[in-house]
Amino acid sequence: MTSVGILGEPAGQGWVQLWELFTALVLSSLIGLERELKQKAAGLRTHTLVGLGSALFMLVSKYGFTDLLGAGGVSFDPSRVAAQIVSGIGFVGGGLIFVRRDVVRGLTTAAVVWVTAAIGMACGAGLPLLAVAVTVAHFLVLYGYPQLMKLAGRGQAPSASLRLRYLDGRGVLREILRASTQLGFSVLEVDTEPHVEEDETTSIALLLRVSGRPPVHELISLLSEVDGVRSVGAEEGEE
Repeated sequence: MTSVGILGEPAGQGWVQLWELFTALVLSSLIGLERELKQKAAGLRTHTLVGLGSALFMLVSKYGFTDLLGAGGVSFDPSRVAAQIVSGIGFVGGGLIFVRRDVVRGLTTAAVVWVTAAIGMACGAGLPLLAVAVTVAHFLVLYGYPQLMKLAGRGQAPSASLRLRYLDGRGVLREILRASTQLGFSVLEVDTEPHVEEDETTSIALLLRVSGRPPVHELISLLSEVDGVRSVGAEEGEE
């Protein structure tokens, strides 16, 4: 299909290309909105710009060098621009991944950015059906797969994350771990961070991730009675 320009000339910048850019805008915005609602580091604007920019790069790759063809034997490989998008988007995704105390965060968000770039490239390449299919698959993976994992893990002990704050230097952490294991929980992760209170005493903010059969509220009630614990509550897990 020959692309007709807005002014009538086949310049590769006509209504077909504008429609492809609009498709990339809509699909990447849908993905970005989902990430924004989950309050991720890369949200609506980031994903929209990644998808839209990738589509434009693909259009430049397809049509941006047509005036050079046949001039002095000039030839080019349009796939090179697409390859650079794939490698270049890794820098954006890499900036969203961080490791703290051997705990990796941001992998899902980085993968979503990568997929959004691919969707934008598909739109720019004139493959809207594939772009829509991958967008639908994105929502299926993010919302359907966790439910499948829950069904598959019914035989496993559930896990939960707790946020605690306790006074430093009194052996409170040892008592917290002892109380958790005595109640039947296994400690999966311990992450501490010091904090200076208004009365100049030092407290510790603790992220405690455990797994076990007993109800989590029983553990919260037990830990709240440990001498030196100032606050304790459940934290909703992140993807």
